[in-house]
Amino acid sequence: MKTRLALLVVLVAAAVSPARAQGTRPFTRADSLRGSTTSPQRTWWDVTFYDLHVAVSPSDSSIRGYNGITYRVLKPARELQVDLMVPLVVDSMVQDGKVVKFRRDGNAFFATLLTPQRANASKTLTVYYHGKPQPAKRPPWDGGASWKTDSLGAPWIVTTDQGMGASVWWPNKDSEADEPDSQRVAITVPEPLINVGNGRLRTVRHNGDGTATYEWFVVNPINNYAINLAIGKYDHWSELYQGERGVLTLDFWPLAYHMDAAKRQWGQVRPMLQCFEHWFGPYPWYEDGYKLVEVSHNGMEHQSAVAYGNGFANGYRGRDASGTGSGMKWDFIIVHESAHEWFANNITYKDIADMWVHESFANYSEALYTECLFGKQAGADYVVGVRRGIGNRSPIIPAAYGVNAEGSGDMYPKGGNMLHMIRQIVNDDEKWRGILRGLNKTFWHQTVMGSQIQAYISKEAGTDLSKVFEQYLTTTKIPVLEYAVEGGAVRYRWANVVPGFNMPLKVRLSGDSYDWVHPTEQWQTAKFALPSAADFRVDVNFYVTMKGVSP
Repeated sequence: MKTRLALLVVLVAAAVSPARAQGTRPFTRADSLRGSTTSPQRTWWDVTFYDLHVAVSPSDSSIRGYNGITYRVLKPARELQVDLMVPLVVDSMVQDGKVVKFRRDGNAFFATLLTPQRANASKTLTVYYHGKPQPAKRPPWDGGASWKTDSLGAPWIVTTDQGMGASVWWPNKDSEADEPDSQRVAITVPEPLINVGNGRLRTVRHNGDGTATYEWFVVNPINNYAINLAIGKYDHWSELYQGERGVLTLDFWPLAYHMDAAKRQWGQVRPMLQCFEHWFGPYPWYEDGYKLVEVSHNGMEHQSAVAYGNGFANGYRGRDASGTGSGMKWDFIIVHESAHEWFANNITYKDIADMWVHESFANYSEALYTECLFGKQAGADYVVGVRRGIGNRSPIIPAAYGVNAEGSGDMYPKGGNMLHMIRQIVNDDEKWRGILRGLNKTFWHQTVMGSQIQAYISKEAGTDLSKVFEQYLTTTKIPVLEYAVEGGAVRYRWANVVPGFNMPLKVRLSGDSYDWVHPTEQWQTAKFALPSAADFRVDVNFYVTMKGVSP
């Protein structure tokens, strides 16, 4: 329950009806059941604690367990929605020692509660379930459960479910808008396998039947997709890091036979933390620690247990997204996924339509890390370089909220470039740093709508950036600066923009320096003292295009 407002959120005014969003697939009832934050069966109760217990059977790719869902009653009601995806099966639901009846509607279960649900009361509904979770097709992007083996043939089991939904493997209120204040995760596995979880390891119980139960506990709010299984033949070492809030424990969990490689590569965690604490503020989970856990897919931002699968090498699976060479000098997964501890886990979207709040900032963090290592120009070159990955085929923010619809992959490079441009507009690096740190302080451990992030940045920047956000997040149009040089003057205006677009811009008008201009959709004029019209330039740090027109 990061914030009570999560339960009262109203779909943004610009959202299209969930029935069908223009330019996208038609949405179904199942989409609304999964994505809605305002349904009657969800809004009357506020999750405070999840008590998840799961036994994992690698031999037949099955799981069995229960989740005790503790919640605070916001207003009296009798029906409660719990999400669990097919083909998993709910065996029973129990509250106050009594079996509760329920009905199933696809991936949603509706419990008819027997006892009164009085306002402000704390209640627990325990859901027992079993089955074989949907297998992951292309983790982490197309998630589910991955039942694999390591190179020595030992079982290696992980889960990924961002966007898809945590209910692919455990029953919960499958909405990022409502988070528990804390969570226990107790996973039973065949020995000698180890389960590495979120938070801190409280106990390991050897059950005497060839299995062991690993009980992990998270004392902070946590988004449901950050809870994951990571089961394998792991080894472990610990370190201490002196950070902004004191001593932070660092725990590293590679597969046992990768220990030497991990110790060489994972030393990059320390400079990463130093850089991001400088730019974003203190690491958000000192009480739960920082972990890096080897997994069989590329990686994911599992809170306090960052999943790593980058082959113990720099770049991103041997590639540099920027083409500058800088991206091959640091480990992409360590940097990008750890940045999500601030932007995704500390500040979490309420609706996946605002996924840019996670990914645009994480993409931008790559440039900031490059800057930390090699200087401001190298960081700027990096963010400009990643533009080559922009497709502009669909907007970053989709047309519909409330239906579990995410926007385009441009939320990474285009969103990162948008933030880089806003830094230019702010034109004060310490002020910009204060905005980034202020975001994490103001929305500390909260879920948000993207509009809140936009409003905060505009307020702290001291300028209305709403049209910049509208242009780059909700359209595929790249602003065009039309210009014409006439003697000692240049005329200019914005074209291919949303109505009222007024982003200031730096251009070369004389000498080698760049000056600020404030284009609108109306023609304006500035003095021009360069040898020819061909010498007119826009600062490359702005993601716009230029077009010469006849005077």
